[in-house]
Amino acid sequence: MKTSRREMAAMMAMGGVGVALSSAKAATPSAGAKLVHHVFFWLKNSGSPSDRDQLIAGLRTLKDIPAIRNLQIGVPANTEKREVVDASYDVSELMYFDNAMDQKTYQDHPIHQAFVKSCEHLWRKVVVYDMEVLAP
Repeated sequence: MKTSRREMAAMMAMGGVGVALSSAKAATPSAGAKLVHHVFFWLKNSGSPSDRDQLIAGLRTLKDIPAIRNLQIGVPANTEKREVVDASYDVSELMYFDNAMDQKTYQDHPIHQAFVKSCEHLWRKVVVYDMEVLAP
């Protein structure tokens, strides 16, 4: 069966639309997918127990934000030293949200904004990993 130029152009256009739609979907978080928010903090005064404790106290205030389903706060574990393990951070927080909209609500929440304002002088670096949870 021979395909005309017009039919070929239409097929290519439809293929392009499919690629564009799949790319847009991949770049936009699913409103219904659970989200994990993991933040690593490096203190300006690394090794300072008082700065670490002040940051941890600030992080604990975040538990009062209703959108957070679970909040874990920790420090590097004393586990086997391996090349793939990065224990260079001072404090970490791990949060679970029902969806990306709840994570955005958390970002804009006055308690989170107050935490940043009161504690940002403590850190020199922050790295965030947001993960959309996939079904098993």
